[in-house]
Amino acid sequence: MSSESSRTAIVTGATGLLGRQVTRAFERAKWTVKGTGFSRADGHDVLKVDLGNAAEVEKTLDNVKPQVVVHCAANRFPDKCDNDPEGTRALNVAATKSLAGLCAARNIFLIYISTDYVFPGKPGDAPYEADAKPQPTNLYGQTKLDGELATLEEYESAGKSGLGVVMRVPVLYGDAETPAESAVNVLMDAVWKAQQEDAKIKMDHWALRYPTNTEDVGRVCQDVAVKYLETQDRSSMPKVLQFSSEDKLTKYEICKTFGEIMGLSIERIEANTEGNDPNAAVQRPYDCHLSTKALKDLGISVVTQDFIGWWRWSVRAFRK
Repeated sequence: MSSESSRTAIVTGATGLLGRQVTRAFERAKWTVKGTGFSRADGHDVLKVDLGNAAEVEKTLDNVKPQVVVHCAANRFPDKCDNDPEGTRALNVAATKSLAGLCAARNIFLIYISTDYVFPGKPGDAPYEADAKPQPTNLYGQTKLDGELATLEEYESAGKSGLGVVMRVPVLYGDAETPAESAVNVLMDAVWKAQQEDAKIKMDHWALRYPTNTEDVGRVCQDVAVKYLETQDRSSMPKVLQFSSEDKLTKYEICKTFGEIMGLSIERIEANTEGNDPNAAVQRPYDCHLSTKALKDLGISVVTQDFIGWWRWSVRAFRK
């Protein structure tokens, strides 16, 4: 790779929960980083770029001239995806395909952030290796899988196989601007709401989740970028990577953990062990635990922050 001073990265979705930490991870490693965003872009550190507009994307790539693009931007909430299938496909698939094609043509290394929801998550199937057969159970998972395929196809057809990779991650938590940014952080809100006398909250105690910290994902993305850029022959390098913590919790167990950390009762939160409602629009997987073997084989650290430890620090709850 060229000298450190010329290492430049672009992070799409840089104003989001994950994008902010990916940006910081590259900055900590002394990269020049430009983020792209849309509704929350400030025009300076975060450039306002409509990823659906190929001309805007092309102009940004040619102005910034990055060696790496980390594509975090996505419509990533399953319920929201179902409410806007067209917009979801436009961002998660069409914009991804266009970005991958433009990056491949410019020899830019692309990391496409995907999800554990590409897998069916049937009891007994997990952990899933990176080469396991995907079979999404909802539109979100399907569009992210289509985005994976589009990314790899664009690089393949440009003769640049190995310069575009997929990075699957599970449910994320971390430093959030609002709790709603994360399906984990928002559960702290539920615990506070459960303190009201008339509260009655049903919480899923069926699906197994592996909450993973956004700072860890950022670090891994930077490590992957360096590893692939420093490898001359990338043809034998894996094209699909997976990163996950090993913390296994249901949403109810996360609430219980938060209650213990905060010294709050969760007696008004009821554990719901029923699983998917067959009539629900979004069917959620039971267990999509991702194997991190492909990363380990590359010599990349898959160590993650301790879930309870991070939350104690975050809420300044240092009680024994």
